Amino acid sequence: MRNDEAAGRTPTILDVAAFAQVSKSTVSLVLQGSTRIPEATAERVRNAAAALGYIYNQRAASLRRQSSTTIGVVINDLMNPFFSEVLIGLESALVEAGYTVLMGHSQEDPRRQERLLQSMRELHAGGIVLCPAIGTPPENLARLRDSGTPLTLIVRAHDRAGHDFAGVANAQGVFLATQHLIGAGHRRIGFLGGLPGTMQVDRVSGYRQALAEAGIAFDPVLVVSAPPHRAGGYGALHALLDGEGAATAAVCYNDITAFGALSALGARGLRAGADFALVGFDNVLDAAHSNPPLTTVDIRPVELGLRAAELLLQRIAEPGRPAQAYEATPQLVVRGSG
Repeated sequence: MRNDEAAGRTPTILDVAAFAQVSKSTVSLVLQGSTRIPEATAERVRNAAAALGYIYNQRAASLRRQSSTTIGVVINDLMNPFFSEVLIGLESALVEAGYTVLMGHSQEDPRRQERLLQSMRELHAGGIVLCPAIGTPPENLARLRDSGTPLTLIVRAHDRAGHDFAGVANAQGVFLATQHLIGAGHRRIGFLGGLPGTMQVDRVSGYRQALAEAGIAFDPVLVVSAPPHRAGGYGALHALLDGEGAATAAVCYNDITAFGALSALGARGLRAGADFALVGFDNVLDAAHSNPPLTTVDIRPVELGLRAAELLLQRIAEPGRPAQAYEATPQLVVRGSG
């Protein structure tokens, strides 16, 4: 069929098949992203679709197959570059598998998160990756799992019973960071950021373990809770230095908290690494380019996203398999801040 023959009407998959001189099923497989069709044939089909202006209706095709090519991803804090890096790995793996990613930002609001999840279910998402907002009721996650929608939790374990999970060995990572500062001669070491009832519990446990193994008494004055963002880190560092702890170093809940703490040190005329030692957690790309470069715990965010995608894809392929977990092994990266 020539372009002018399709003029005045919307081209169909049959038009594409005739133009490319292949079967309708071949066109369908190519446009679904199947690797079963030889590349030369697939290219001919794609060129035919482009020439005719044909748009493949993924939604209609999903309904016909009783499946979906859309994956929902709900993240709690897109302002944190850590999650941007996680999403790079997550999306690349899902797109490679033939899925389209639908993004939602809960902004740490469980009610907003529930609305996003409901919308994704209504759109018949083939699976969901979720970093639960603080305060997410466990029954909400159980209801989502029991609905039959494949679900993988990421970063925050929350109530992970029965759920696939991709995260990090939090206590081990902070243990390494605290041990490093102790080895550098520090004895009054603070812990900055995080909120009680969240992953702060796991990370503070690693901090306490390192202190205990070095024979250093735990002092709760040195633990300053704060929202895990720049402003939280800025305020937490000021609170630590204004308190009675006489701290000379600190481990931060995450790199963003550490960036805020770096700013607070600058505001007080102090320099990290020379006047006060600072260690972050995550190893986001910006950590290597802060001033000074940030010593941090590397948990390889992009790889974490890839692993989460793999868990979800396996769950989609095998709905009845037992829940699986991946925990990144943390590694300390020593730079100029401490």
